[in-house]
Amino acid sequence: MNEVYGQESGNVVVVTEQNFQHVMVEESQRRLVVMDFWAEWCAPCKALMPILEKLAAEYQGQFLLAKVNADEQPNIVAQFGVRSLPTVALIVNGQPVDAFMGAEPESAIRERLAKYLPKPWDSLLDQAGALQAEGKLDEALPLLREAYTLSEGETAIAFALADVYVTLNRAEDAEAILDKMTMTEQTEPEYAALKSRLTLLHQAAESPEIQDLQRKRDADPDNLELAYELAVQYSQINRHADALDTLLGILRKDKTFKDGEARKTFLDIVNSLGKGDPTAVKYQRQLFTLLY
Repeated sequence: MNEVYGQESGNVVVVTEQNFQHVMVEESQRRLVVMDFWAEWCAPCKALMPILEKLAAEYQGQFLLAKVNADEQPNIVAQFGVRSLPTVALIVNGQPVDAFMGAEPESAIRERLAKYLPKPWDSLLDQAGALQAEGKLDEALPLLREAYTLSEGETAIAFALADVYVTLNRAEDAEAILDKMTMTEQTEPEYAALKSRLTLLHQAAESPEIQDLQRKRDADPDNLELAYELAVQYSQINRHADALDTLLGILRKDKTFKDGEARKTFLDIVNSLGKGDPTAVKYQRQLFTLLY
């Protein structure tokens, strides 16, 4: 790697007394600093350095690799109390937050870095938050859904996603998120609040018109006109899964019902949910299986 002594070169810097303050204070407030104490005579140092350089290049500026030649910078070594080489210290906001001695394997170093580096979904959450502040929940939803997937269901993101689903009157989708939560997560106050909102949402969704249509459909299950009218009512209050389920039942009996209107309504609902929406994906597959 092409380096200029004492100056930053890409994601790596050689630390001297002249730039030590800048690296320790200013740079560590901007991003994680990984300070590597090494020496020419140290064999483990030479095994570790390529790993750190590789990671610095791979993470593309998410952290700064700061190299300290222990033989040339005894004052810095003394300030850190380094007693053996290699020693690596992780610096955040001017303070060491983690450290290790010896040449750890790459996998262990990655685990350490992961604790202090921005998560892949952080930017998605920032964008979603900005859109929510503007009232653009439909645009925030796919970003939150992607963050939820990337984070493998991190609790705070799960609650944020469920909250948007409830606000958009998408009770089934909110319930799907809450149903996956652990017993510990279910003790959180956000869980109880969302469950209460879902109860109110269900009560509001059972309008007299829908209840009447449900009774008529139950009494006359082969009446596709009634079923279609009920599906439309479901879609208008964002009960998308109920609407798609009802339309799928119609299409199983008559693939061309109302000159293709049932199929068109089905696809309109799926398209309105957006690309990658779990409900949309689920019912797209079922329609494809039915038709082909």
